[in-house]
Amino acid sequence: MSRTTDIALTAIAPAIWGSSYFVTTQFLPAHSPFVVALLRALPAGLLLMLLVRKLPPRGWIGRLLILGALNFAVFWSLLFVAAYRLPGGVAATVGAVQPLLVVFLSAVALGTQIRLGAVLSALAGIVGVALLLLGPEARLDTVGVLAGLGGALSMAVGVVLTRKWRPDVPLVTFTAWQLTAGGLLLIPVAWLAAPDWPGLSLTNLAALAWLGLIGGALTYILWFRGLARIEPAAVSLLGILSPLTAVILGWLALGEALSPVQGLGAVIVLGAVWIGQRPPGASRLSNLVQPRCGAKAATTRS
Repeated sequence: MSRTTDIALTAIAPAIWGSSYFVTTQFLPAHSPFVVALLRALPAGLLLMLLVRKLPPRGWIGRLLILGALNFAVFWSLLFVAAYRLPGGVAATVGAVQPLLVVFLSAVALGTQIRLGAVLSALAGIVGVALLLLGPEARLDTVGVLAGLGGALSMAVGVVLTRKWRPDVPLVTFTAWQLTAGGLLLIPVAWLAAPDWPGLSLTNLAALAWLGLIGGALTYILWFRGLARIEPAAVSLLGILSPLTAVILGWLALGEALSPVQGLGAVIVLGAVWIGQRPPGASRLSNLVQPRCGAKAATTRS
């Protein structure tokens, strides 16, 4: 399968994630972020476990708990905290630092080169998201900003370790294990944070089904597939398509206006994603850092 097809399939995940802020704020207001994260992760994970009918080997339990925490329990909890405490534009802009973090974390954990093109693409992505989403009404909340940064760091580490730790099982099984592990870790956190859970309406349940089954299980199967085939820095940069999708959804569903500045931001986001998908060695820009002696650059599986 071609690299272009791999990129297109992986990009479906962040495109769907762009609906998360809309669904959370419109259909799950005033709910605990930890409860929402739990109800998004655990049911989807258990459903996939019923489908795959395969338990992880004992030697993988520790790694799965780490991956489940980074990719789901910690990331989704902090994502919802940021979404509830910050305007969507501020939350998304803070989260847009994730591709930059992946560039440097990949060098440490995977021995990849820190390419100037990758760094510039990540920086351009942050600028594009800021132009796309930030406005004069944007306000900062310390807890929300820290949650956004923590969520970006959690997912960045999860992206790199998911590439580093790849069990020889189907992607659906790998996703089921991680979602279930993340959901189980969230049970005590959700119980302590919100001992009295509010009732859930049919609308709430439908929103959770979308976030868990489509925005969780399906998208992460595609996301992990991409991480197995494409460099982590390139995959991570696709994540900035999420706020672009959110803006388009707001324009279509809520009648929100789009300014020329937002249009410029959208162009920069798309340009950063396009440049960032060039395979290593395709750019003529020189490398900033060479791999350490004996370390091999990560290669893309065909």
